[in-house]
Amino acid sequence: MMDTVLLWAGTFALSCFALAFAIATFRLMMGPTPQDRVLAVDTMFINGISIVLVLGVHFATSVYFDIALLMALFGFFSSTVMAKFLYKGEVIQP
Repeated sequence: MMDTVLLWAGTFALSCFALAFAIATFRLMMGPTPQDRVLAVDTMFINGISIVLVLGVHFATSVYFDIALLMALFGFFSSTVMAKFLYKGEVIQP
């Protein structure tokens, strides 16, 4: 019984995260400003991490959680770099 509920909940969560990922991809392609595109990429990172975590629970392995941690690290770093670039126009100051 509990396995069935977990399977259905995981499937529903994966479909919701995939839909949100598709919407963020649309915003990335059609966003009118660079700020919209940066937020779309950040949202895609969050949805990707969520998808990997749900798959980790589904397959009951810890490798997916390590992958999600690395994705979160790269997502934070890329968002910070892009925000600094949009704010000052350069990433590395002389």
